[in-house]
Amino acid sequence: MADYATLLRDHTTLTCRAVDRVFLQGYVPKLQSVGQVCIFLNRQRGFEIPSSAAFGQIGRKYVDELHRWAKAEAVPVHHFERGESKEKFARPLIEAAAKEGHEGRVALLGIAQEKTFVWRSWPTKGQEHFRHPHMEWGRQTAFVNHFYHYLWDPDWGPAFWKTNAYAPYPIWIYLNGHEWAKRQLEKVGIDYEELDNGFRSCADPVALQRICDRLGSGAVQNFFWRWFGRLPSPFTREDLKAGYVYELAFRQFEVSDTRVFERPQSGRAFFEGVIRDHLDVGRPRQVVLVFDRKLMPKTPGSFSTNPQLSCKYKSSRLKQYLKDYAERLVMPNWPLARVGWAVVNAG
Repeated sequence: MADYATLLRDHTTLTCRAVDRVFLQGYVPKLQSVGQVCIFLNRQRGFEIPSSAAFGQIGRKYVDELHRWAKAEAVPVHHFERGESKEKFARPLIEAAAKEGHEGRVALLGIAQEKTFVWRSWPTKGQEHFRHPHMEWGRQTAFVNHFYHYLWDPDWGPAFWKTNAYAPYPIWIYLNGHEWAKRQLEKVGIDYEELDNGFRSCADPVALQRICDRLGSGAVQNFFWRWFGRLPSPFTREDLKAGYVYELAFRQFEVSDTRVFERPQSGRAFFEGVIRDHLDVGRPRQVVLVFDRKLMPKTPGSFSTNPQLSCKYKSSRLKQYLKDYAERLVMPNWPLARVGWAVVNAG
């Protein structure tokens, strides 16, 4: 049996190492402490008593502006039911927006109630009936409406921008490095065959890797500020001039190393060897078979599993897996091995 190096050298048709999924959070540094919150409400916005009620006024104005904006831009608004797949509902709308091209557009404004931390205030004990009580502040969890802007971007393809109307007004952004690379290939006219999340083939693999290596923080910042200028915000122009400006932090960051094998046997031989060697080294206490659907005794059809090796350390995870892709049931399976690592910030 050929060793790993031989399989990877002589039996792969494409190798691509790239940034994969990126989940970012936007936050305003000047709204992260009690003192900063009170200064914002009192000195910046002019509220005599800094309180949750003041933030409530700002939030309601922001929500009204969101709905006015959605109507003016002809963006459909949808309230997600509990358990409803947001991505499945938004996908056809994003695909329709992609066909329009141009400068990109928001395909859907989705609303879902989710739990998050918000700033809350309450009168100091014993001052509940005072005309101007001293207010205590703290961060508390609450179920509030979150607004998902599902959009198509000319540089990043499908993405979403999520926020809510409660201080400190966080923003969550999902991007995909493979989708960014696809857009760059299209701009320079290089043909490629795509997978659901990656590449199956490319007319110029060297140029593809060069493009993937080029992705950096500048492209992310460009995306953020381009859409920040297009979407409604709870902050005014005067707030921005006073320094109430967002910074970005990683919540999750994934990097993938993809190898497309020439035929199924090569990919399976590679992965069987990897699994065998890992069993010899690690001797896991448990082996789990996972199906990507709910199976009942009467469920028809045949089922198979994709093997996966997974290692975790603190907030990092390394996983290696093999997939077989069938092209419209007429082409032979093209196996793909991928090594990916992710850093997840659960805070």
